[in-house]
Amino acid sequence: MIKNYVFAAAAAGVFAASGAHAADLPVAPEPVDYVRVCDAYGSGFFYIPGTETCLRVGGGMRVEFRFRDFADDGNTNWGTRDGNATTTRARAYVRFDSRTNTEYGLLRTYVDLWFTGDSGGSTTPAVTLWNGFIQFGGFTFGRAESFFDFYTGDNWGSLIQQGFSDHRTNLFAYTYGFGNGFSATLSAEDATFVRSEAQVGTVYGGHKWPDLVANLRVDQGWGSAQVMGALHQAYGKGSTVGAPIADSEIGWAIGAGVTFNAPMLAPGDTISFQAAYADGATRYVHESAAMGDFVGLSVTNLETSTGWGVGGGITHHWTPTLSSALTANYASFDNDRGVLADVDVDQWGIQGNLVWSPVSGFLMGVELEYQSTDWNTASGIADDDDLVGIFRVQRTF
Repeated sequence: MIKNYVFAAAAAGVFAASGAHAADLPVAPEPVDYVRVCDAYGSGFFYIPGTETCLRVGGGMRVEFRFRDFADDGNTNWGTRDGNATTTRARAYVRFDSRTNTEYGLLRTYVDLWFTGDSGGSTTPAVTLWNGFIQFGGFTFGRAESFFDFYTGDNWGSLIQQGFSDHRTNLFAYTYGFGNGFSATLSAEDATFVRSEAQVGTVYGGHKWPDLVANLRVDQGWGSAQVMGALHQAYGKGSTVGAPIADSEIGWAIGAGVTFNAPMLAPGDTISFQAAYADGATRYVHESAAMGDFVGLSVTNLETSTGWGVGGGITHHWTPTLSSALTANYASFDNDRGVLADVDVDQWGIQGNLVWSPVSGFLMGVELEYQSTDWNTASGIADDDDLVGIFRVQRTF
């Protein structure tokens, strides 16, 4: 009987010890998704949990106080009761950049949204899709800057365009990289975004064919350069005689530009030059071309406008936190109207600023922008000059 009690007590001790050891064993933690840094594409990217896609979320805020046109000719802002001599702008930016490596190359989606509130406008901010495209391998599909564009100016161009081709469009493009920084692109681009109806007698019909744009580009340590060309359908609808046009022409444009890195002046300094010529596609020379792409002289006679432009700019850092930019341009356009008097217009502009950037991603600065538009006497159009000033505060992240 005593043996049975001893055996039972021993057995109870063994089971108690076994229970204690089981309770002391570690419990496997639940799986937890956490954000991993993705350093394959630069700073700011992280892996979307559960995927191999890297995402960067960025944006910014820009606020401007603007002194509108206070030049002599064509002053409608200060010289009239209804003119807005000073205006304001607040603009927010939201940007998403996702990238995934695939066996076919990089798969990228980029979205850049602008929310703009201008004085005197709607109480609801205007929303703009500035960029929105998909890249797969060497292909680009969506809304992006034209592949004709290269140098678009060193300054802000907040109120006056800087005098170069600078437009977003919907496009379908392919870029081939040769190596060592060389590449070539062929792009079909929506022509409605580059049409110029800047004068009487230039009235486009419907969109029939996209623009065909091509470039050859190099990006290396010394800087970058590009030669580019475009074909554009000048498809008329209205004419100076008030009758529909049954005519169209193939407009075209060519250009070349170069940007030099200039660290011998100061770190981050650049110097750029560009030239372009167009026939029937004036905005490939100057984004705000004063002359339209063509003039309808009769029902069956559409006369294209020709134009050329040159310009350049420099950005210089006086100190690590203080910089300036200067951009200058000249463009000349002509429309040969046969038995009628030719119409000519010359445009030139200059812009300069002073910017203070005490911390990364933040700036405060002032800019002056000037443009002169001089028409010949036969045009019957008055000359105009614009001089504006801007104070800007901006935070980008």
